[in-house]
Amino acid sequence: MRVEYQFQDELPEPRRVRRRFAVHIGTCGCCGRRHQGRHPFQTSDALGAAGCMLGPRAVALATQFNKELRLSPQKTAKALARFGIQITAGGVVQAIARQARRLEPTYQALIEGVRSSPAVAPDETGWRISGAKAWLWAFAGDNVTVYLIAEGRGYEHAAEILGEDYPGVLERDGWAPYRQFTVARHQTCYAHLLRRASELIGDSIAGQARVPHTTGRILKDALALRQQRDDGVIDADEFGLKVTELEQRTDRLLAMRPTHDPNRRLLGHLRTEREHMFTFLTEPGVQATNWRAEQALRPAIVNRKNWGGNRTWHGARIQQITMSVIRTARQQNLDPIELMAAAQRTREPTVSDAITLPARASPTALAA
Repeated sequence: MRVEYQFQDELPEPRRVRRRFAVHIGTCGCCGRRHQGRHPFQTSDALGAAGCMLGPRAVALATQFNKELRLSPQKTAKALARFGIQITAGGVVQAIARQARRLEPTYQALIEGVRSSPAVAPDETGWRISGAKAWLWAFAGDNVTVYLIAEGRGYEHAAEILGEDYPGVLERDGWAPYRQFTVARHQTCYAHLLRRASELIGDSIAGQARVPHTTGRILKDALALRQQRDDGVIDADEFGLKVTELEQRTDRLLAMRPTHDPNRRLLGHLRTEREHMFTFLTEPGVQATNWRAEQALRPAIVNRKNWGGNRTWHGARIQQITMSVIRTARQQNLDPIELMAAAQRTREPTVSDAITLPARASPTALAA
């Protein structure tokens, strides 16, 4: 006879925990002012009819269900019911709004974190407010991400987050408003350029593929050179010579005068972006694409497809605050549930001390 073992991971039966707080209330004998005690687990000083509420972890979980796991308020209410918590879809919306109010100072701190990042990847996509056109922006900085839902996709909207004098490097696509950040340095997105060149090669008529082929080779050689540098197989002097060679090849490409209109438009765009093509080779830590911003937009886009955006601008602000905090918490390997629950337990909204923000760097330091 012998014994073999089998292993099984199981969840405990979900159950609600109800806390009762005995709140001591008194009046100062000197000034006559009313004073009320508060337990560290409390999230509100409300009493009487308003004295029954969801606990901080329940509110944080509802926020995560809706903003990160993409459940609608109705489905979030059903998920909470499995834990024994009965709440309406409207109650879910109000609870998430309370969570956002507590996270407001942290959101403002994240904006400062983006502005202090040596490199930021911005991007934007369509959004809906009560069915009307709006725009969702994402700004991915140094382990910090901020979302903004705005009426448009112009320079003034990007400046709300970056500030007009952002001194770092913008890893961005070819959208013209980004070039209005004249204090910043720029890196144009290679993924967009390579995709454009590839499409031109596929669409080109006989004899008109030289320009996109040459463009693609220069871009791919630049990426390969970066890999050689990162792998340590090329010394600094040789690396500098290779960068100069790439710049010379680019200038020869831009000196061409093609007659094919798509090729002329491609070279026109490259001339505009010429000084921003090789920043990632000369500035440490700069990416060759805006992939960080595109990755940040993806979960939000799924949200939009699931339930269409927001019904009001107030709801849009709640959306951008909660998404920013949750996304940043994930980047920093923090539990967003614990972070959001802790934010509710303070008497007044304060900046979360769990999140690490990049130290502000001066333009001189950034340029060094």
